[in-house]
Parts: sequence; C-alpha cells; structure tokens
Amino acid sequence: MLASLIETCKLNQVEPHSYQTGILTAIVNGHRQKDIEQLLPWNYAK
Repeated sequence: MLASLIETCKLNQVEPHSYQTGILTAIVNGHRQKDIEQLLPWNYAK
C-alpha cells in the first residue's frame, strides 16, 4: 500500500516524503473527513 502511494505521488509530481508529512500533519490538526479528497495526491497543493 505504501509503495502504491509513493508511486502515485511520483506520477502526480508530488514529493512523497513531503506529501506524507503534510497529510499526516493535516489529519492531526483536525482536517475534516468530509474534505478528504483535498489530501489525495492529485489534489494536494504542491
């Protein structure tokens, strides 16, 4: 699963380590579950 996530990041020109750090930080800080699509690699703010 992790390898798939990393490759999806690469396909969407998102640096995997920064992406994982960013989404985990967002979740810990209360990112709403209904807005989960914002955290997908192809929607993630670069």
